[in-house]
Amino acid sequence: MNPGNTTLITGGAGYIGSHTVLALLQAGRRVVVLDDLSAGSRSLVPGEVPFIQGDAGDGMLLEAVLKRYKISAVIHFAGSILVERSVADPLAYYHNNVTVSRNLLQACERARIKTFIFSSSAAVYGVADVNPIPESAATRPINPYGTSKLMTEWMLRDLAAVSDLRFVALRYFNVAGADPLRRSGQLGPEATHLLKVASEVVTGARDSIAIFGSDYDTPDGTCVRDYIHVSDLASAHLAALDYLEGGGESRILNCGYGQGYSVREVLRAVEQCTGRPLNARLAPRRRGDPPSLVADPTALKRTLSWVPRFDSIEVIVNTAIDWELSLTTGSARRLRARA
Repeated sequence: MNPGNTTLITGGAGYIGSHTVLALLQAGRRVVVLDDLSAGSRSLVPGEVPFIQGDAGDGMLLEAVLKRYKISAVIHFAGSILVERSVADPLAYYHNNVTVSRNLLQACERARIKTFIFSSSAAVYGVADVNPIPESAATRPINPYGTSKLMTEWMLRDLAAVSDLRFVALRYFNVAGADPLRRSGQLGPEATHLLKVASEVVTGARDSIAIFGSDYDTPDGTCVRDYIHVSDLASAHLAALDYLEGGGESRILNCGYGQGYSVREVLRAVEQCTGRPLNARLAPRRRGDPPSLVADPTALKRTLSWVPRFDSIEVIVNTAIDWELSLTTGSARRLRARA
């Protein structure tokens, strides 16, 4: 690692991006954040970090930022992430996730940036033939969100083949939890992540939570996902940066723990941790949701020497709820009367 290098983080005011900013700062790295604040919050970016509000696909802005801050590496989070909305408005997703990425890559090529980390998704696999899913599994996305992520992976592959760019594309499974020190977590009025919604029920912001589909081909009929703590995911980005700067070759890596939990199992874990009922109700399936997605994280651990610290559903649940309480109470009061 060269602490003198500066990393541009697009979407660094968002959920995962802000946690990665914290991880890089803790490692003594210099960071610059570019975010249009369409989904992020300026409050999640530490005050000492240079912040530019703008579009990650704006070529002229990118040229100026890359030059002014002497950027040596880019971590690209900026984009749209809601599966169901991608099905309803596919062209918006292809613009936000593909066109913007293409413009960013062009700016990086012109600035001779050699290190690039991309926020990809397990959605590229679609309905996988095998679980846990290795990186070699077929990529057959079943929604525009997954397709847009795969298209950006292809652009990275093709650019790396004809330039000095080396990249790591991290395929996230289900990201959850919050910074244990409550410096960052999920924000936004349109929460769709399961644990975020469950935390809002616990704090009284919602009356109930919906289970979207109970007839999937899974043990209890609800979707199964591999939940990875956001702080562990942030540490994977730092490890990927160290790996590339140390001469590592381009890689695509799954980010998960290799352990799946159904929707019902996660909701039970929330109720057990808090002693509060969630008033779960059944709802129709959401379009574009595969039945099961569980990572094979072998390559991640081997390639990046990555060791998770928060790989417990109870830790994930507790940090998510503590963050939500910090938003709603503004005090140190916490749910400690937990079963």
